[in-house]
Amino acid sequence: MPATTTQSMLTSLRARDTGKIVGAEEAVRLIRDGDTIATGGFVGIGFAEEIAAALEALYLSKREERQANGKPRNLTLVYAAGQGDGKERGLNHLGHGELLRRVVGGHWGLVPKLQRLAMANQIEAYNFPQGVISHLFRDIAAKRPGHLTRVGLGTFADPRHGGGKINECTKDDLVRLIEIDGEEFLFYRAFPINVGIIRGTTADPDGNITMEKEALTLEVLAIAMAVRNSGGLVIVQVERIAERGSLNPRQVKIPGILVDCVVVAQPEHHWQTFSVQYDPAFSGEIRAPAGSIAPMELNERKIIARRAALELNANSVVNLGIGMPEGIANVANEEKIADLMTLTAEPGVIGGVPAGGLNFGAAINAQTVIDQPYQFDFYDGGGLDAAFLGLAQADQQGNLNVSKFGPRLAGAGGFINISQNAKKVVFVGTFTAGRLQIAIEDGRLRVVTDGKLKKFVRDVEHRTFSGNYAVQRGQPVLYVTERCVFELTQAGLELIEVAPGIDIEREILARMEFRPIVRRDPGIMDQRIFSPAPMGLRDDLLRMPLKQRFTYHPKQNQFFVNFEGHVVRNHHDVERIRRIVEAMLSPLGRKVHVIVNYDNFTILPDIVDEYSAMVRDLADRYYSGATRYTTNGFLRAKLGDALNRRAVSPHIYESADEARAHLRELEGKGAG
Repeated sequence: MPATTTQSMLTSLRARDTGKIVGAEEAVRLIRDGDTIATGGFVGIGFAEEIAAALEALYLSKREERQANGKPRNLTLVYAAGQGDGKERGLNHLGHGELLRRVVGGHWGLVPKLQRLAMANQIEAYNFPQGVISHLFRDIAAKRPGHLTRVGLGTFADPRHGGGKINECTKDDLVRLIEIDGEEFLFYRAFPINVGIIRGTTADPDGNITMEKEALTLEVLAIAMAVRNSGGLVIVQVERIAERGSLNPRQVKIPGILVDCVVVAQPEHHWQTFSVQYDPAFSGEIRAPAGSIAPMELNERKIIARRAALELNANSVVNLGIGMPEGIANVANEEKIADLMTLTAEPGVIGGVPAGGLNFGAAINAQTVIDQPYQFDFYDGGGLDAAFLGLAQADQQGNLNVSKFGPRLAGAGGFINISQNAKKVVFVGTFTAGRLQIAIEDGRLRVVTDGKLKKFVRDVEHRTFSGNYAVQRGQPVLYVTERCVFELTQAGLELIEVAPGIDIEREILARMEFRPIVRRDPGIMDQRIFSPAPMGLRDDLLRMPLKQRFTYHPKQNQFFVNFEGHVVRNHHDVERIRRIVEAMLSPLGRKVHVIVNYDNFTILPDIVDEYSAMVRDLADRYYSGATRYTTNGFLRAKLGDALNRRAVSPHIYESADEARAHLRELEGKGAG
């Protein structure tokens, strides 16, 4: 159908003096064969279900009716976030071979009908990072040639690893590798969009749209602008109509100049999420009591969430992914620490407690909700202090696959944007897959029935995260499971912690396709993780951050370490101390005198020897002398014995005054 015919049909529809308000069936008849369509939504939030259902109905209508009205065929579908319920709703309505020719999607896991078409080579299929697609909408709106970014380097989106192509029939190269001033970038090509299908809450007859009852604002404005500047058609689904001129202009999210058709949905096709019809806490109408969120039962999911939560820091900005990471928000709520950090979700939520399941993307008691492209601007620029993402499959180089498993296409979603750019990333998931059963007995973990599938494999099938790229950038990476924790090093994965009760050889190494780096005595996972009672994380987080415990005074050439109230639980804690000291003292080029405050310091018994070995190593390289003090007699004896065995000065003073007096004595001898 030519563009002039589309415009004449719009003019005819509006001749009824209803402005831009039309029925869903009338709106979808304006879609032409071969059009490129962009849809907004996140799971079920903000998805125009009424319009998608009408487009499917038109395609499935009787042959005579299709021929009379024009059959939509060979469409190209573009979407950023996953939009579906894993069954029939959302973009599953469009899962018909002749209806679609090509799909460029960010996440495929919730749209099995599209998955089947892609894996059967019935459509061309691309998987691009979610943030890249959300940014492409803005680039298309501005008529830029494409999107230039580091996001995707080293992953399957990189042309050297497939360029985001999902199947054999997908041939066109939409991604190029570009070098600028010696640095590599990926260039994702822009293209015009003919139809935008988006959603709001209220419209007036002129097409001005507000979103007061929506849980997210997503990229609706970017899509509308991209389509408008491509000379296309913007269709918006709403739940109600207001009088012309009555909408508050500060609340209008999509101006009427960008909108061609407004469709008022039936209530059953305009749920706030695919799980709830309307929750006022998701739209910020009310604040929900924090106690209304029930704690998780103590199972493998909670064990993993608790261990991951130990990586949280006060005053940090955090992203939680879908699935297993959702439990971390629950643990944060139970431990009453959610107020000490800012939890975020990629569609634009900042603050509050992110929801899970088919409500994922929404949040209770959010501080603010911004457009998805802006959230990814923040993420891509390194704004996240930590990200917690799902662990589906990992290999010996630390590469991760969460996007494709044989015939199952999950897609990357925002995983690549988030994992590549967060200051620290923690991958969380069970150690094996397939009917894993565990038991917790007297604070020890017992594997009742192990999963049938190995998740730690020699080489991942699809590279959603590049371990090598992370190592090059010095990004800290942990892999947290219910029975052990790995850390990414330059030599590959290293086993750093084991759950109490787990046999390393039988229940870890024998269940992997490669042998990780294993120290003689890996640390034991925090015992609090395996107890029904809350872990007391609030007290931990309110203690002084580790980096602030180290101070160098150049005039006196003294290095002061304030370990008051600090806890050392495992190998990871020891290595963090080592790295900080090395980073501060190595550039000095001379040895310093160190003073250590051990008041109320706690160290678990099985890590004392490793800690003392670390102290000896640092002393040999950086210390001209050391004085230590604590009022705890037991700790003085315990640490003194351990240091003595390492040939480190074993005397630990009882008070700071005694330590200072010893220091003055040393300085006096040096002066003599």
